[in-house]
Amino acid sequence: MNDFIIDSFSKLRNYCEKEEYIGWDPYDGLNSKVFNTMPGIISKRKWPRIFITQLLKHSPLNFRKILGVEKGLNPKGIALFLTGYCNLYKISQDEILKEKITYLANKLIELQTTGYSGSCWGYNFPWQSRAFYQERYSPTVVVSCFAAYALLDAYEIVGDDNFLKIGLSSKDFVLNDLNRKYDEKGLIFSYSPFDNTEIINASLLGAKVLSRCYSYTGDKALIEIAKQAVLYASNLQEKDGSWPYGQLHYQNWVDSFHTGFNLEAIYDYQKYSGDNSFSSCIEKGLSYYMKNFIMDDGTPKYYHDEKYPIDIHCPAQYISTLITLEKNDPSIKKTLVWTLENMQGKKGYFYFQKKKFFKIKTPYMRWTQAWAFYAISKYLWLYGTSNRITFTE
Repeated sequence: MNDFIIDSFSKLRNYCEKEEYIGWDPYDGLNSKVFNTMPGIISKRKWPRIFITQLLKHSPLNFRKILGVEKGLNPKGIALFLTGYCNLYKISQDEILKEKITYLANKLIELQTTGYSGSCWGYNFPWQSRAFYQERYSPTVVVSCFAAYALLDAYEIVGDDNFLKIGLSSKDFVLNDLNRKYDEKGLIFSYSPFDNTEIINASLLGAKVLSRCYSYTGDKALIEIAKQAVLYASNLQEKDGSWPYGQLHYQNWVDSFHTGFNLEAIYDYQKYSGDNSFSSCIEKGLSYYMKNFIMDDGTPKYYHDEKYPIDIHCPAQYISTLITLEKNDPSIKKTLVWTLENMQGKKGYFYFQKKKFFKIKTPYMRWTQAWAFYAISKYLWLYGTSNRITFTE
């Protein structure tokens, strides 16, 4: 079975390297040249923006070429690939991997959004949610967290001080540019500098950045603020261990991968701070996560109460979360094998979603390929199955 996993990963790696990590995204509809030539009453309004984005996201047919949506480099996707290569280097110490790590780290630095207190990143497309609108490359704490982590991972392998400097600078973005809401017990960070939403996983990713930066700097102010964000989020955890996505009335759903984000962030706070006061929060959340988002045969669920859609992000996050939390459970391999057998095409790339009656096979780079690469590399790193992994020049 390990041969099957390694062969599948090699096909994915070959596809991504051939494409040079450039691709479409489920949410890149507002990059459409056709849509943007429409009158402002359409192209600059909230609901038409949401409509075109969701149409392209949910369609089994890919209309992006017709609508003038070009492929691009997504900073979060590059960050996931970068961490993935770092995982692989920990197994084999292959010098070719060092070259790839250096290349991707420098590419990620080039993709920074400038003009803020610290290093930060955003998506390579504008996007509209029900809560707010973001211009192309508007920085968010989500993208910035993954980018900062990837650069610190790269620093630990390559030793380039610039990677360390820029990775650590992300703490200043979190501290100075994100909005905050306080209560008597803690605080919650906004998603970006341009909104005041209370999205739990986003705030916890801010705490995650501060926690890891603390492990380098020893600045106690960082870990104290991170604790306040973790405390706020822990108070929003339901009795069954779940978290809603956010605090607005239409953000009360519970999904798989955002639950995974929450668990990893709190675990990292605990790991870097040495503060175990949230261990019961982690245990309760992990129990809920494992019981509600993976079926007995390894099928991953998006929502706690629905089987469909089956989304590639969910098994990837599940594998990552259990490994991060040091939960060596048989469901990790079962979920990975199910995903390889059901969500990977013959050309090596992974499908976006499996609906009840059809699959969306558009080869998205950030959402699908990068997450699959990240998760499988983490699995290979854990189990040390590197003897048959080869790397192209």
